[in-house]
Amino acid sequence: MAFKLGIFMLCVAALMLVLLEANQASTVETPALQQQENYQPYGTTQGSLRPQECGPRCTTRCSATAYKKPCLFFCQKCCAKCLCVPPGTYGNKQVCPCYNNWKTKRGGPKCP
Repeated sequence: MAFKLGIFMLCVAALMLVLLEANQASTVETPALQQQENYQPYGTTQGSLRPQECGPRCTTRCSATAYKKPCLFFCQKCCAKCLCVPPGTYGNKQVCPCYNNWKTKRGGPKCP
């Protein structure tokens, strides 16, 4: 069972990388995820993750930042509440409204 889950997670990560590259290579301003209305990769829609899956998702999300500790802290906090993490290392928050709309006391984005 764990082996199948590992293979599934590897396939999802590869798919996310392909989507990220396709989105960066695209000259159209519309993100690739919005172009395919019925496409919802596992873990990027609200409530689609289990709490134990937040760690690996947040590690991927925060991999490109220079501020890894605060990024991981807030990403895991947001994931625990919303049970989703947007794909990629930046942006794409529109696929998870809870993650996107949670704000700090000052009105800035709480989730990285």
